[in-house]
Amino acid sequence: MTITSNFIDADGIRTHYLESGSGPVLVLVHGGGAGADSWGNWKDCIPHFAKRFRVIAPDMIGFGKTDKPSPEAYEYDQPGRGRHLLAFLKAMGIEKAALVGNSMGGATAISVTLADPDRVSKLVLMGSAGLPIPEKPSAHLLHNLNYDFTLDGMRRVIGGLTAPGFVPSDEMVQYRYDIVDPPEARAALAAINGWTRKGTLNFAEDDLRSIKHPVLVVNGKQDGVSTLARAYRFLDLFENSWGYIVPNCGHWAMIEAQADFCAAVDHFLDLEV
Repeated sequence: MTITSNFIDADGIRTHYLESGSGPVLVLVHGGGAGADSWGNWKDCIPHFAKRFRVIAPDMIGFGKTDKPSPEAYEYDQPGRGRHLLAFLKAMGIEKAALVGNSMGGATAISVTLADPDRVSKLVLMGSAGLPIPEKPSAHLLHNLNYDFTLDGMRRVIGGLTAPGFVPSDEMVQYRYDIVDPPEARAALAAINGWTRKGTLNFAEDDLRSIKHPVLVVNGKQDGVSTLARAYRFLDLFENSWGYIVPNCGHWAMIEAQADFCAAVDHFLDLEV
């Protein structure tokens, strides 16, 4: 299955995205952190989903090949990411889509659902941000927030995002290191992490309760960044929600347990609710 690399203007932001397949639209939104982008998060999932869907995976603002405005002129907070993703969907002419978001990408998918609920059909939140649980950044997350722009530092970042025993390939480490090495990427990451520390990834619980869409909450049982307690609270707040907990898995179900994750999403998307 061919995956194409493309660019589009989304409200003045030159936005990179991957696309493959045809059919109903499925939008995959990558997580945050050092070296994150659509290819690193979703390259193994896209061919699977593209058998039945038109799969679109954008790089969020400040990540991958998408523009990285100077932090002096742009606030890299969660509301800004939500506005950018919504502008991207409008620029692409996407009137209805299922959204799949990992971590920060989950919070961004929530932002779009709250801002334009009619544009979203179903929502998959995998290791999603959006609630202040745990109350303080865990040691796992601090590896990312304190990333030192070294290869060893990138290995620590990946170690904090995965379950014990996961061994990243040298190619994965180098890829993520290279993405975040340019000066504009370093500046954007520093600004993003600064806003993350301020808690802008979180939503009011009443706002989350207002979402009536079908929601699948996926979480790794060993996720030290987005813990099971957060997943269970999401399930409490979303009226029409399903839960899927993946054993021996950290924050990256789409990588650590790719086949299991894709099967769970397939089943959810097939439900007529």
